[in-house]
Amino acid sequence: MILAIIFTILWSISPIGEARVGIPFAVANDIPIFWAFLLGLISNLLVFPLFYNLINFINRLFWKSRRYRQGAVNMTRKAKAGTKKYVEKYGFLGLMVFVMIPLPFTGAYMGTISAYVLRIDKLKAFWAVSIGVTISCIIVAVISFGVDKVVEVKSEVKAITSGESLSSSHVYQVEKSHGIVINQKVGSI
Repeated sequence: MILAIIFTILWSISPIGEARVGIPFAVANDIPIFWAFLLGLISNLLVFPLFYNLINFINRLFWKSRRYRQGAVNMTRKAKAGTKKYVEKYGFLGLMVFVMIPLPFTGAYMGTISAYVLRIDKLKAFWAVSIGVTISCIIVAVISFGVDKVVEVKSEVKAITSGESLSSSHVYQVEKSHGIVINQKVGSI
């Protein structure tokens, strides 16, 4: 369980997956949905302050290097191209919605880069990214919870139809959570 928690935090703070991968990973590893959501959310909320300050630090450190400057300019162009129309037109809400949409190349990292590149006020950008991340985490947690319950019901129904004996807690859980009535003979205790 400790290892699953550590990997949930790492996935949620990584630019590869963020909480969009961290929360489903946690749920798939039997971490309760509330804790999966909380771990994913807190980890993903750390992205903006850490990454924004890292960008500042790296720019000050390497800006004199011609190669670095060229790479930074290219990345700036790509970030502007992907988010400029939303952020310029809708401002705070545009950045928030861009971060909120749980799709590839959106999220806290791209929102932070966009805020930095478009020179959005740091406090406004922080709140836009934080609210977007929170809404995204809620969406991912609800979907993960739903998928987890569907998988659970399928495995329990498969066990019942194959004649396996279930414990009383499983029978009660299936009856209570999913409204499935189980014949007393099949789930005899």
